[in-house]
Amino acid sequence: MPVVSFGASPLGSVFRPVVEADGIKTVHAALELGMNFFDVSPYYGKTLAETVLGKALKGVPRQSYILATKLGRYGDDVFDFSAGRVARSIDESLQRLGVDHVDIIQAHDIEFGDLNQVVTETIPAMRELVRKGKARFIGITGLPLKVFDYVISRVPVDTILSYCHYSLNDRSLESLLALCEQKGVGVINASPLSMGLLSQKGPPSWHPATAEIKAACRKAAEVARESGTDIAEIAVKWAIREKRIPTTLIGMADEAHVRRNIQWSTEPLDDGVLKKIEAVLQPVLNKTWPSGRPENN
Repeated sequence: MPVVSFGASPLGSVFRPVVEADGIKTVHAALELGMNFFDVSPYYGKTLAETVLGKALKGVPRQSYILATKLGRYGDDVFDFSAGRVARSIDESLQRLGVDHVDIIQAHDIEFGDLNQVVTETIPAMRELVRKGKARFIGITGLPLKVFDYVISRVPVDTILSYCHYSLNDRSLESLLALCEQKGVGVINASPLSMGLLSQKGPPSWHPATAEIKAACRKAAEVARESGTDIAEIAVKWAIREKRIPTTLIGMADEAHVRRNIQWSTEPLDDGVLKKIEAVLQPVLNKTWPSGRPENN
């Protein structure tokens, strides 16, 4: 698995409209350049991302890539972690993706559900999918780190996917790495740019971060620009340095971004610029925002 992997949510036009043919070309470019782990969900673009990714992977030898999708979240406010929905969801995803199995099936954004149900019903139902050969491994995803601690302390899972908690402005995922290592849980880091906070153009209007976090990240982007670099470049290079996190997912929907992210992953990080950026971000370090049910934050 490469250190930088393909987050397929942009294929569902969730950040900006993406032409299907361009999305397919982007996936093919990633494969040609050796990027072989793709992560998607039926939630992204209301199944559009899975559909486009499925078209892109058509005819590609199944053993040449690693494929992860999710279940449990189907809309902004549509969640269903029941065993019955688990069984139906995987079949719908396999059909859209055009494959007979996924490598990892993940319960999506579990902080919006009842964690006790996730432990006692959802995860056993996902294990059944593995038994039936529809998935090889099972995982959980979410924003609040508390949900991972709760679940992996009670029931075995193979992977966790954490986003916006291992980036220049928020490194709090570090607090979970020892537990994951102890439990044999693989860690997938997503969104090293903190959903656009660490980018030159800044976050989308819907971004849930506080004004304080947004202002600090905007200032950090200016410092990077004045130093002759891009905040996104520093963010990607920094995120992939942690050896206990085997891969970092970055959302991509055009070839230039694929090439750029792969190039960055092979180049050294400028520690001088990093120090300046870290100084600007220090007042907001590890500050986050709530997601899901209040009791899960």
